[in-house]
Amino acid sequence: MRRLVALVVLAGAFGVLGLLHWMVRVEKYGEFSEPVFVDIPHGMSSWAIGEKLTGAGVVRNPWLFQLARLTRPSRRAQAGEYLFTGPATPAQVFARMAAGDVYMLEVRVPEGSNVYDIAALVEHAGLGTARTFLHQARSPALIRDLAPDAPSLEGYLFPATYRFRRNTPVADVCRAMTTQFRKVWRELKPQGADANRTVTLASMVEKETALTDERARIAGVYAERLRIGMKLDCDPTVVYAAMLDGKWMGAIRRADLQNKNRYNTYLHPGLPPGPIANPGRDALRAALHPHETGDLYFVAAPGGGGAHIFSKDIDSHEKAVASYRRGQRRRRK
Repeated sequence: MRRLVALVVLAGAFGVLGLLHWMVRVEKYGEFSEPVFVDIPHGMSSWAIGEKLTGAGVVRNPWLFQLARLTRPSRRAQAGEYLFTGPATPAQVFARMAAGDVYMLEVRVPEGSNVYDIAALVEHAGLGTARTFLHQARSPALIRDLAPDAPSLEGYLFPATYRFRRNTPVADVCRAMTTQFRKVWRELKPQGADANRTVTLASMVEKETALTDERARIAGVYAERLRIGMKLDCDPTVVYAAMLDGKWMGAIRRADLQNKNRYNTYLHPGLPPGPIANPGRDALRAALHPHETGDLYFVAAPGGGGAHIFSKDIDSHEKAVASYRRGQRRRRK
């Protein structure tokens, strides 16, 4: 009789264990019709997390979340906001939370993006309006200690891929980008270089060429022009000046070349007041170490591909320009 009772108890225990295994690791549950966010603050107890997940319809019962946790006693749910889009087992839910698979919004900033480009990216990601971002970026407070002459954060919002929590304030987005700039700037060992002048030059180089092996040479052209007091005549600064004035029409016009905005280097000698875009590491390195070749001019090569022809005098430059224009005509035909 005792053996029979023991067998019944054992069978019952196995049955309960089997049921619990099925409910924790096999049965998927999701009592929500639309994707649901669950925000877990730091310090929340495991039981409170289970209750919150139950209230959101992610798990059937807080006890099931506790059982899922007991199967991995060395792991803990990480704080953060989680997005649930469909049914899952309690074990799958806990595994995601133990791995810290929190919901993040990604913003990828390409090299050469300006504040208007980044503002659009931030708005598209759902982190705030472009207008709010532009307002925040107008203040150079985040980099004033490094670049006291910088008129805004333009140039210091380092191009990279960033991941932010859904409710990240725009101010923190700017801080993350300027923090990354500081990191790269230190790694480049600027050795006392003026940050605003260097980043301004780097931004012009970034907008002029996408070819890494040309950047230091283009930086050298501008450095040589600055040395002899020659105007920089940089087309991207004309574009940026028109953008600042709200007059950019998509192509440089004669009126743009005559624009009195200080960023127009066709009209004003020297560097513009600040960067015209946000340069990457290679452009910053080129601005810190420009090649001294004696070149004063460059124009796009007729074959395309982004390469340039460099010249030391105006006669050679004009021949290169004529060659470029002939190539343009041939391509149009």
